[in-house]
Amino acid sequence: MRAALFDRYGPPEVLYEGVVPDPVAAPGQVLVRVHAASVNGGELMGRSGKLKVLLGPRFPKRVGIDFAGEVVSGPGFAPGAHVWGGLPRGRFGSVAEYVVVRPRQLALSPAGLDLVQAAALPGVGTTAITALRDKARLRRGERLLVRGASGGVGSVAVQVGKAYGAHVTALAGSGTLDFVRELGADEAVDYRTDPADLGHFDVVLDTYGGTPRTYRRLLGPGGRMVGIAFRSAADVGYLLASAVFGPRRVRFFSGNPGSELFADLTALVEGGAVRPVVDAVHPIARVAEAHRALEAGGVRGKHVIQVL
Repeated sequence: MRAALFDRYGPPEVLYEGVVPDPVAAPGQVLVRVHAASVNGGELMGRSGKLKVLLGPRFPKRVGIDFAGEVVSGPGFAPGAHVWGGLPRGRFGSVAEYVVVRPRQLALSPAGLDLVQAAALPGVGTTAITALRDKARLRRGERLLVRGASGGVGSVAVQVGKAYGAHVTALAGSGTLDFVRELGADEAVDYRTDPADLGHFDVVLDTYGGTPRTYRRLLGPGGRMVGIAFRSAADVGYLLASAVFGPRRVRFFSGNPGSELFADLTALVEGGAVRPVVDAVHPIARVAEAHRALEAGGVRGKHVIQVL
């Protein structure tokens, strides 16, 4: 089958469309024909070599962690059912014609949403729900700041925050402020604004990383900060220390969503609270182009790789 591969760590140009053996589903597994998958920040780090201590020296390696497609065979779903889901934590390879997963890693994709659009949501949507609902415990009427609001997670977090009844301030590039307002942000602010001028918030969701100390200072009494992106070991150390010793609790997590979380996301989409935001769709042969575009910044939503 066709798959996106790379034979060495490096820039986007190391990616190419190659051929790997078709996966074979073991008993209890579901074989899914992938229609599309999205590009996520963790893949950029993996491909560039920033995670080579974890990923190791063996090649070729693959990319892609979430996907949307149709069931070929397996328990829990009818053949032909449209599903979305993700690979287990630490596994890459959804930018391919087929994937094999456990039923707990899937849910039916939203009715009325084509599978290319759907592929923009599983990873970032479940991350936004986990960050705001489960980690920050965002409550109706609270003030939420989303840093990096025009990107993959940020663009969904703005919508999820509004669905949970928060007053949402979106921090984004000057060229994307109208875009994040269209997503439902109550206020849209240029990210170059002095953070001291932003006021105080009950919840800060940082999807960009760097300077966590600065944004933690914006928390009011009882405020919570969730960080999902890190730019240095110092950032990680600061957030760890703050989570343990700080009076204003800081949370972070490594996503590994299951079927219940994917189903929660499906419900939000079918209820009209969340919609996919696709910046661009790329064929699998141009996967390097998609990685390059995401690294360049200024993204509005997600870059999607169309496989089928």
